[in-house]
Amino acid sequence: MTRELLIRLLWRALALFFVLLGLIGIALPVMPTVPFLIAALWAASKGWPRLEAWLLNHPKYGPDIKAWRDHRVVKRRSKLIALVMMATGYLVLWLFVPQVPVWLKAIVGVVLVVVGCWLAARPDHSPEET
Repeated sequence: MTRELLIRLLWRALALFFVLLGLIGIALPVMPTVPFLIAALWAASKGWPRLEAWLLNHPKYGPDIKAWRDHRVVKRRSKLIALVMMATGYLVLWLFVPQVPVWLKAIVGVVLVVVGCWLAARPDHSPEET
């Protein structure tokens, strides 16, 4: 097996892993779908052009993936859903999972605030839409 083939297979395996996580995200509301598909697009762009094209042309997720790839845009509705889900998950952690130590809950809270601020700061439309 040549080195190039091995590297391409590793990129493809990583792309499939991210697609799998995205599929799980479709079924589980606490897991996002599009961020994993964006990661799959990144991995596919390194060694699987056919999967890359399929992701970009997907009827449901393709427009969001293209908006991120081309302009680093996250639609306002998607941001709102993500922020509400993060807050809900954190509330569930505090109210229904007493075995998690308080220090760990605090660290999770800090991470969620940082990610939430970063997400909220992303533009919600492309420059052409202005």
